[in-house]
Amino acid sequence: MEGASFGAGRAGGAIDPVDFLKQPQTLLRVTTWIFSIVVFGSIVNECYVNKDSHDPELLCIFNENESACSYGIAVGLIAFFGCIFFFVVDLYFQQISSVKDRKRAVLLDLGFSGFLAFLWFVAFCFLANQWQRTTLTRGFSQGADAARAAITFSFFSIIIWVVLALRALQRYRLGTDMSLFATEQFGTDPSAPYPGYPGGSSGVESTETYQSPPFTETLEPNPKGYQVPAY
Repeated sequence: MEGASFGAGRAGGAIDPVDFLKQPQTLLRVTTWIFSIVVFGSIVNECYVNKDSHDPELLCIFNENESACSYGIAVGLIAFFGCIFFFVVDLYFQQISSVKDRKRAVLLDLGFSGFLAFLWFVAFCFLANQWQRTTLTRGFSQGADAARAAITFSFFSIIIWVVLALRALQRYRLGTDMSLFATEQFGTDPSAPYPGYPGGSSGVESTETYQSPPFTETLEPNPKGYQVPAY
């Protein structure tokens, strides 16, 4: 069972880039990576605008609340770098030979995915609430599309990170079930006999040995007719 658990094959196998890119988990990570770029890119580039032509100060378009823009950018950057990190982990996951290390990687993925889903949920609610309170001026109307895009892709990011968390939970349960099967099948007692070892009913090696049939001596005539003298 070593190196063949938690949703991956036995360790040491060759990595096929084409098959790796076709995996659903890889596609989900790439998708949420793109969504994170859309969110923080939209806020940074187009959600800081002038309220009107007479005011040169750049204000956050979300109800002039700097915290809303800062939070959206922060969550987007965390998701951006997190996707890159776990993309690399997924790429080399099959090369991890230790079952314990695989378990830690899956638990880290589960915790991070759940945490990001929560952060995106807060971001969606925060941005949507502030956008509803925003009074659109001529200056703010120029960044309205970017603000709506940030809110929309924040909502989509919630769904994808929840799916990633569920997939990580499924991998964890699969690996745990396989570990329990291995424990029940082979046992943990070092003094226990290996399954299938020829022994007695109590696990003690049998003392019976193979005996050849008794040797039967036959008298063959002397090739030269010589007879052994009798004494």
